[in-house]
Amino acid sequence: MKRLFDLVVSLLFIVLLFPVILFTGLLVLVSMGRPVLFRQVRPGYKGRPFTIYKFRTMTEDRDKTGAQLTDEERLTGAGRFLRRFSLDELPQLFNVVKGELSFVGPRPLLMEYVPLYTKEQARRHDVKPGITGLAQVRGRNAITWEERFALDIYYVDHRGFWLDMKILVDTVLAVIRKEGISAEGCETMPKFTGSKPDKEKV
Repeated sequence: MKRLFDLVVSLLFIVLLFPVILFTGLLVLVSMGRPVLFRQVRPGYKGRPFTIYKFRTMTEDRDKTGAQLTDEERLTGAGRFLRRFSLDELPQLFNVVKGELSFVGPRPLLMEYVPLYTKEQARRHDVKPGITGLAQVRGRNAITWEERFALDIYYVDHRGFWLDMKILVDTVLAVIRKEGISAEGCETMPKFTGSKPDKEKV
């Protein structure tokens, strides 16, 4: 039933939001040029890699030594606008259609984080990742990594239709309120470097 819901609603949203998707793509093209889409390999269900799609919000600018500038330096004005209203996430509707993402589930993070998870944290991959999740409506990027992972595991253990519906409603409210977009001192979240060293890794 969840897959049927994801498929039907994502296709409906793609049709209804096509003008917004087109406008956002043109905004990225005019402000940053090509490519319009940001593609990155992320771990999906059971940790299997897939390519996630987002609208690009950063340039590829580098310093004189060839090193890439920080996220804060590369994030454009248009990019900040897209992130503020979560418009950069719209291409992920196509990931939902392909069955790589669900509407609700733990957000897919970076592949490089997978070896750093404890066994408990790695349980976040026991369900399909989502466009939004419990961590996104309980602080998003303004909470710690440990708090985020604890919320992910809570979702894995308590997932169900009504919890998904509540998360979706809370997601809309969080976007309207522009809550938790950035951690203190960061454009998004600081890099995850692992939890306490006494915890067992995967």
